[in-house]
Amino acid sequence: MPLSFLTVDHAFDEAVVDRALPYDDRDHWRRPYRPGPWRVGAAALALLLASYGLVAAVVSALTGSMTAAVACLCGSLVVILSALRLLRMGVWVSAHGLRRVGFFRTTTAPWAQVVSVRTLQQPVRWLGLPRTVQGQALVLVRRGGGGGTASAALLTTHGADFLARGEAFERAADTVEAWAAESLRG
Repeated sequence: MPLSFLTVDHAFDEAVVDRALPYDDRDHWRRPYRPGPWRVGAAALALLLASYGLVAAVVSALTGSMTAAVACLCGSLVVILSALRLLRMGVWVSAHGLRRVGFFRTTTAPWAQVVSVRTLQQPVRWLGLPRTVQGQALVLVRRGGGGGTASAALLTTHGADFLARGEAFERAADTVEAWAAESLRG
């Protein structure tokens, strides 16, 4: 018996390929790919930890220790906000420019400052750790004083979104490059 929810809708894939930017409202910021399983798994574990902290806050409040309850509640809220920020990390695009959302810092490059967005073969960080491996990276080249200056990699094949998902990286890189090409043309 075929399971329809496990099959791939090739008609949708062909429609996306035919129209690189299938969005009617280009002014809204959007991530042109789904968060990867490593990122979602880490956020899920953080939310599980936060749920234990919330239960500890309720138990502490019922036993009469309000300072411990407030401490557990505050700690759980910090973990929840961290998990939400972890899920928000990545590359976002709109008609205004390209935005790289990190855990502590967000940088936006208006399309007027962008020279090109291209995929390069280079050493990349494995899951954001100091260890580097050979992989592909989507690199933003900005306008600088003496030509273009390359910035940090926007997406990598060994990041939390695309580790062991090479085809997903290619689709995401092609989509971001299509946004850049469309915005730099117009």
